[in-house]
Amino acid sequence: MGMSSLKLLKYVLFFFNLIFWVSVYFLSMVNKFGVLFHNLPSLTLGNVLVIVGSVIMVVAFLGCMGSIKENKCLLMSFFILLLIILLAEVTLAILLFVYEQKLKEYVAEGLTNSIQRYNSDNSTKAAWDSIQSFLQCCGVNGTSDWTSGVPASCPKGSTVKGCYIQAKQWFHSNFLYIGITTICVCVIQVLGMSFALTLNCQIDKTSQALGL
Repeated sequence: MGMSSLKLLKYVLFFFNLIFWVSVYFLSMVNKFGVLFHNLPSLTLGNVLVIVGSVIMVVAFLGCMGSIKENKCLLMSFFILLLIILLAEVTLAILLFVYEQKLKEYVAEGLTNSIQRYNSDNSTKAAWDSIQSFLQCCGVNGTSDWTSGVPASCPKGSTVKGCYIQAKQWFHSNFLYIGITTICVCVIQVLGMSFALTLNCQIDKTSQALGL
């Protein structure tokens, strides 16, 4: 019974770490919008996502190797890193709530400055075209932001809204789904920590039963 439980926990934890690897792919998809924010050159959205993606890869590696090799040291390292990430997420959520107004100003300023690079930077052009096509918006506050000519990705019409307002409305209308996704991510992290501790204890019990 003990060996069966150990194998089950091992492969369940391995499966959970595959989810972490998949999340790195989604981070790479979001990374293309990092070019729009150059207010802080050393702390762009792209750099932050690269750092986060690297940390997730390290955590997932520790979890996978710890579960397959039944290595207690790797499992505890996995647990500690997951705990640190969870605490960092809670801290970030609090900071975003406290500095919400400054964040809005940063986003508006970053979007406005990026318009100037639309014709000179292909990455910025692709990011703006994606946003305007998806949200059916134009510019930051409207078509008047495009002084050098309205891009083809802007929808036609005299009542087209700016992307800043449309983005806020999109977040408000999808707030429930964003909240559910955030909660699911936290639950997965807590489950990963629980499975790591349980597997660690199960390894001890199995070793004692075998007289190792």
